[in-house]
Amino acid sequence: GASKQDVREKVWDYLEASGLAAFPRPVHRRIPNFQGSHQACCSIKELDVFNRAREIKVDPDKPLEGVRLAALEARKTLLVPTPRLRTGLFNKIVPPPGATKEILRICATSQGIKEYSVPVGLDGKARVDLVVVGSVAVSEKGWRIGKGEGYADMEYAMMVSMGAVQEDTPVITIVHDCQVVDIAEELLDDHDLTVDYILTPTRTVKTNCKRPKPQGIIWHKVSYEMLEKIPILKSLRYREKQTGKDVTLQDEHSDLANANTPAALNEKAMAENTRPQAAMGSAQVGQHYVESDSLSPRLGGSGMITTVYVGNIPPSVRVSELKCALREFHATPLRLNWQGAQHRAFLDYKDKATAESAVSSLKGLSLGGNTLRVELAKNQRNKGQVEINMLYICQAWIKNLPLGSCVQPHVAR
Repeated sequence: GASKQDVREKVWDYLEASGLAAFPRPVHRRIPNFQGSHQACCSIKELDVFNRAREIKVDPDKPLEGVRLAALEARKTLLVPTPRLRTGLFNKIVPPPGATKEILRICATSQGIKEYSVPVGLDGKARVDLVVVGSVAVSEKGWRIGKGEGYADMEYAMMVSMGAVQEDTPVITIVHDCQVVDIAEELLDDHDLTVDYILTPTRTVKTNCKRPKPQGIIWHKVSYEMLEKIPILKSLRYREKQTGKDVTLQDEHSDLANANTPAALNEKAMAENTRPQAAMGSAQVGQHYVESDSLSPRLGGSGMITTVYVGNIPPSVRVSELKCALREFHATPLRLNWQGAQHRAFLDYKDKATAESAVSSLKGLSLGGNTLRVELAKNQRNKGQVEINMLYICQAWIKNLPLGSCVQPHVAR
């Protein structure tokens, strides 16, 4: 029988060949825009589920522009997924005060999504009343085929995991009539999102779909590669792991066989080194805390030590929680400088590449209800060292020791 990709190719080819395809062209490998998409979008205003909704999540695809505009005109909260989920889950579109219809029209476009949006973190307490997705093909039973990258399915599963959608949250798709086709049930997987309403330029179909929607992220279908591509997925996995859920990844079972490889052993050693060293290599003065692991003697090596700034740390979070998260995200630093009273920490890495990798890994990390701000520290050269030396001086002063005995030796940077 036909595969999902066969169905996609058939729809894309037909839209192009029949002159129904609209900008951006060609429609292949996209959620296709089509002649009459605005008309199809406008019919959403006739649905009670739209009129009752206060917060709506609409995909950023071109054929859904009319729905985004309708939501803004109706003064609803409009959430749009961040492109390829690179920097979080949602952006909230915030039109300027007193925005004219023309400005709202711009806000609904891809340009407006960039210019008039603010990110919503995992802790943003989003409560989505209605979900609008694009499709390549859909059946009257509510079975949907996307463009094949799985982002709509993943976004929905992530919304379930963060409590943003409930089982009865309606899902709508906007397509051309020719995209409504028969889809064999055996093509569907348990992670595939189904739809409750189909809007076309000529009709509205209520699918009465009984097939259950995804119940959250199916971790054993998530690969390490996907985890690297979608930073916020790491945060969700970390949160779910803390609650005791099984978050074993697709390729994690095979990795157990590689548990004794040099890389794995090195990673294990780094994780273990952060514990016993707390007694020997740390200084704690009030809420300040500096910890060096056993790798710190190498700080004077050839690499230029690079510091990462971690901000927006809630007062309730302890240094042990941050350390646990750093191990979980494979971002254990050579040195951790904790400044809880200032809601921040500084992490030293052996070189810029390692630091940038840590920043990428920790993007979207949420602790204690806050999405942390993670970036390369502005002044790399001596900022971290000055602060560390000051801490040792403070400690010496408190203990009334000779300063010379406590100032940490200068580290060449």
